Order: sequence, then structure tokens, then C-alpha cells
Amino acid sequence: MPRTADPARRARLVDDIIDRLAETGVATFSLRTLAAALGRSTRVLTHHFGDKDALLRAVLDRLDERQHEALAATPGWADPAVGIGAIVRDAWDRHLSEEELPRTRLVHEIEGLAAAGRLTGHPPAFVAGRARFVARALELRGLDPGDALVRATLLNNAYAGLQADLLTTGETGRVTAALDALCRLADDWTRPR
Repeated sequence: MPRTADPARRARLVDDIIDRLAETGVATFSLRTLAAALGRSTRVLTHHFGDKDALLRAVLDRLDERQHEALAATPGWADPAVGIGAIVRDAWDRHLSEEELPRTRLVHEIEGLAAAGRLTGHPPAFVAGRARFVARALELRGLDPGDALVRATLLNNAYAGLQADLLTTGETGRVTAALDALCRLADDWTRPR
């Protein structure tokens, strides 16, 4: 009878996988090469995840969980008196920090593969879930739910586009000026009239 997967061990393994994929990327990984890089057997990965698609879903779920935890821990996240622009700026600084940058690049790679039709199923939920999460912060600041979701979608995609621009071109001044404009726009949405 096969052993039941230990949830704590699986969670640690997902974090190790994320760290490894942040170094190597996801476009061409296989369970065999990933297992070898982690000093594990392929059997360990199939025991915990079943197959490559399930492993990737676990990676996306964990990245999403980490992002939500980090945003919720941002000073002012749950305080309607703190402008969304300050939260956007904090997230920007965190995502582009030396420590977090490899995972930020990994998220962009995953989104690019999904947009190119090379990943199916889960990635669209990953992006849509992010919009719903940010919409809740906008609702807390007075926007109605429908408008909050539309604006969260705009905010998330403008933010991701600016990050991709900076990571691709390295043009810090131009992109930072655009980020400042985005932060002002987001603050305008929630400023009392």
C-alpha cells in the first residue's frame, strides 16, 4: 500500500522546487532533471504531485499564496486611510529586491508561457485570482465590487507590464516615472471626493 503524502513535507518540497525553478525556468524542465537538481528521486516528485502538470499547479498555488501573504502584510494593506499607491510602491520594491527578483522573473515566465498557449488550465486562474485579491483592497477603500475588479485588473496588468519593461530594457528612469503615474492614478480612484 503506498504511503500517504505528508502535507508538511510536500509544502517544503514545493518551496524547494520554486527556488530551483527560479534559477532554471519552467519552459524546459522535466521531473527527472528537477529531481536530480534537488537531490531527490523522480519517484519522490510523483509521490507528492503525480505528474508535471500537478507539480506546476502546486508551484503556482504556492507563488500565489506567497504573493497574497506579502501583500496582506504590507503596512497599510487593510487601512483604508493608506493609499493604494503606497502599497503598489512597496510591492514593486519587494518584487525587484535581490532576494525576490528570481521568483518575480519566474512568475513572468509562467505568465508568458500561459499567454503563448504553452500552459493550460491553472495559469488563467492564477492571474484572475490576483485581480480578485487586489479588488478587495480597493473595495475596502470605497469602490463598489464590480468597479474594484475592473480597476484591479487594470492595475495588476499595468504593474506587470511595467515590471516586464524594466526587466527587459533596464530603463529604470522611464519605467519608474510610469510607475509613479500608475500610483497616482490608483490613489485617485480611492481618494475621497
